[in-house]
Amino acid sequence: MTGKTLTLVTRPGIVVDTDGLQLVHSRVKYRQTPANPDTPVTLRVELIGQKAHGRVVVRPARRTFGQWLLRRPTSLSAGD
Repeated sequence: MTGKTLTLVTRPGIVVDTDGLQLVHSRVKYRQTPANPDTPVTLRVELIGQKAHGRVVVRPARRTFGQWLLRRPTSLSAGD
């Protein structure tokens, strides 16, 4: 991939492995949620290939305006 930003929005239980990614004038920012260490890994994503002239951002979902206003954490979907 050349240029731009690759953004991956994750939730607890999803692990992203960026070790196989070759970076050329790029950077990776991986923000993990402060989750319970007992949370099982439900999905493992491996990034493999070459990224040139851009960014890779891995972050959790953002809170809605109401959650932000009331200082509530992000809620998980009903299936979890």
